[in-house]
Amino acid sequence: MSDASSPALTRNDWLWLLAIWGVAVGTMVGRGIFANSGGPFFLDTDDAMRMVVVRDFLNGQGWYNLVQHRLNTPFGAEIHWSRLIDLPLAGLLWLTGLFTSQHNAEIVTGMIWPVLLLGVLLWLSVRVTLELVGRAGLLPALVLPILSPAIVAEFTPGRVDHHNVIILLTLACLLMSLLALRRAGAAWFAGLFAATALAVALEAAPLVVAAVLAFGLAYVFDPARAGNLRRFGLGLAGGLVVHLALARPPARWLEAACDMISPVYVLAGLAVGLVYLLISLVPAPRLAWMRLMLLGILGAMAAASVALAYPQCLGGPYGSLDPWLQDNWIAAIVEAKPWHVSVIELPVYSIVVGAPVFLGLVAAALALWRTPEKRLGWLTLLVFLACATLVMLTQVRGARRAILPTIPAAAWLIVMARQAYLKRQRLLPALGLIGAWLMFSGVILSVMVAYVLTLLPDGRAQAISDARISKLPCILSESFADLRGMPPERIMAPIDLGSHLLLETPHAVVAAPYHRNEAGVLDAFRFFTRPVAEARAMAEQRGLGLVVTCEAMPEMRGPGLDEPDTILSLLAAGSPPDWLEDVSLGGPLKIYAVIP
Repeated sequence: MSDASSPALTRNDWLWLLAIWGVAVGTMVGRGIFANSGGPFFLDTDDAMRMVVVRDFLNGQGWYNLVQHRLNTPFGAEIHWSRLIDLPLAGLLWLTGLFTSQHNAEIVTGMIWPVLLLGVLLWLSVRVTLELVGRAGLLPALVLPILSPAIVAEFTPGRVDHHNVIILLTLACLLMSLLALRRAGAAWFAGLFAATALAVALEAAPLVVAAVLAFGLAYVFDPARAGNLRRFGLGLAGGLVVHLALARPPARWLEAACDMISPVYVLAGLAVGLVYLLISLVPAPRLAWMRLMLLGILGAMAAASVALAYPQCLGGPYGSLDPWLQDNWIAAIVEAKPWHVSVIELPVYSIVVGAPVFLGLVAAALALWRTPEKRLGWLTLLVFLACATLVMLTQVRGARRAILPTIPAAAWLIVMARQAYLKRQRLLPALGLIGAWLMFSGVILSVMVAYVLTLLPDGRAQAISDARISKLPCILSESFADLRGMPPERIMAPIDLGSHLLLETPHAVVAAPYHRNEAGVLDAFRFFTRPVAEARAMAEQRGLGLVVTCEAMPEMRGPGLDEPDTILSLLAAGSPPDWLEDVSLGGPLKIYAVIP
């Protein structure tokens, strides 16, 4: 690959980027103001909880103190989120708070942050595509990301959690991996971006593996790239060491954790760095299969050392979670189900995000075959895309990380279809060009799929959609007006209501949907579904002052509803136990005072 294969952005390119970004931002903001004017701004529980964490941080909670003191009341619960996301959000919240109320400052912060990241996303999409396709792929690189529901959903105003940042770091790592094929210094940055992505959230782990594999395969096919192994490996290992120091106080540097950056993942990074350093220092075997075998043997030894040192993490970040919660809570999360299951339960979303990814794999493989001068570049992309696809097949929510590596492959296919049409301006090439655009234009594809599905009878998919819509009034800001006027109390509520209760009120809650609050989540399930006497004992043990429910919450239609002596069944029948007094003043939330 030569420098000429990656033209820099011109002034007109920048104008196109800004124009398309402006149209996308205007559309999203307009949709939020008009189409979704009656919905909650922070729709997702993680976004609501992120603003709670940022608010506490801005109010003086320490950098290393990750305990949410109003969660798992009265004991508190530590969460595993990275402060790297809190820092810029806190800066924005402080700045906007100088000019408006705290509530409005949170709304403004939640609007500015994701749309700024969207601009960075479009720039990264263009740069990666220019590396592989050239200037002809500029328009698809700008347009296709904002036509993907999986991407737009992560950059919509209100999305302040870490998922959009992970997408950017993944794409930045991919860009640096491509640049390293012609600029050796970029390998350092690829390692640093991979380490930072892993420090922000472990959901980036499969894409970090992709970067490791991509550099290894580049060495297998071209032993002259051994130096890049050293640079990437040392960048990854050094970056993880620095991020461990940033994430935890010195006294906890050696404390293992499977769900966040800890010695477990630092050891893995050091093992990769050591293996790649050793390989770069010894003479490269003459044959490709020998180089592959060398990588495989040393890689297996590195993986075995980490597994032997920390066997408790072989089950993943949820491996130590209570088995009942794994079976009855984690397994019930629709977005965490495999793609083939989600096709039945969320058909429109699953098909719309899956079809471009599968077609992108085919397009990347074709580009690998037909453009030998950029073969290592396409091989790098194919490795990233294959790893992201495997994640999507395991959990459909992984599609948000699989769509972006698809864009360069989509751009290449569209460019090839356009060239075929310009050579033979007939119906078939024209249909090929239109089809290439449509298959990667998720918004248009979703309309087509949704129309086809309307011809089929309603089923599980419709039930899930109806359930999601019906619970939206439960988390509207105005629904918490009565609770905001009450003195702070300890509240038992459905799990999915917990984050918004913390955001919208001064009260403390037992549960919110976070696996580190295992005790609180278990108690929330037990409170509503076990015999009333157990619920009463739990209320006394935790010193509860209020019980807050919302009929549309999924937990209110749980298995305890059919039992004769549970809180669920009694509340559904309108006859709460004598130690709960209905003090609701109207609205979707039912508020019960716990009588001592």
